[in-house]
Amino acid sequence: MEAIGLSVVIACLDAEATLGAQLEALASQPCPVAWEVLVCDNGSTDGTVVLAESYRARLPLRVVDAAVRRGPGAARNVGVDVARGDWLAFCDADDVVAEDWLATMCTALERHAFVAGRFEGERLNSRRARRSRPLDQQDGLQSSAGSPPHAGAGNLGVHREVFRAVGGFDPAVTVLEDTDLCWRIQRTGVPLVYVPDLVVHVRLRATLGAMYRQGVAYGRAHAQLERRHAELMSGSSAASSPTSSLDPGDDPAAAPERSRGRLEGWVGSPPSMVRFVWQVGWRRGHRQGPDERPDPQAGTVAGRHRSNDDPE
Repeated sequence: MEAIGLSVVIACLDAEATLGAQLEALASQPCPVAWEVLVCDNGSTDGTVVLAESYRARLPLRVVDAAVRRGPGAARNVGVDVARGDWLAFCDADDVVAEDWLATMCTALERHAFVAGRFEGERLNSRRARRSRPLDQQDGLQSSAGSPPHAGAGNLGVHREVFRAVGGFDPAVTVLEDTDLCWRIQRTGVPLVYVPDLVVHVRLRATLGAMYRQGVAYGRAHAQLERRHAELMSGSSAASSPTSSLDPGDDPAAAPERSRGRLEGWVGSPPSMVRFVWQVGWRRGHRQGPDERPDPQAGTVAGRHRSNDDPE
């Protein structure tokens, strides 16, 4: 059996509409080492699995049943469990890797044990969608005040032994599980290195409902990470969201009169309204805190999630 150098792990759920573009991008580029693609299906009810299987002739691909537990992190862990590569690369089912992504990922992992690349938002999004929310990880790693840098799992590479040493993604963290992983790895002394030439084209959401729900989920997840990593986040403020472009002065609770005036001006500007709705959702989620109830779907077919950490 041929030794595998790189395992590309893709978590997906009901991704029939977008997965083909990602697999097409992978199929159209060379890889300098022996490699494989693991499509980790988290319980799809559409044609995701059939679509993935149709690429077997063009890709060294395996479809992995990852429906045992809800969440993208849990699904990726299942893929890593059967992966044969010494290097792991994570991308998402609704994004598209750049044409040299495989080669650049291999070069990066030759030099570093833990890497993240750049997110690009123009190719797959309308102008309105691009204006609807800030896109992190364009010029460097993501950061939250008082904590180490982190990166999205949609463009992440790591040596298998480093990933294994920390136990992989924590399935109890279903949103911002990539941030949690980044912090846990860095606590072992392994740095996260930003590679700007490692590019993934990402899709954004811009509807008010989707952005509000995403904001709530991110706010609750951030509260969860504050509890888990209190010593790392000692300088962070519960009054500011880590991924919103709004300034503290835009806080509707802190300055209601000013916010109402701005809200009136935003009525004719949907992108700004979406940003406002995301921020309101984040603050509500953060106040609620993490959901500590047992996961009723643990060990059963997974609940619906976006293939990365961008919940609807």
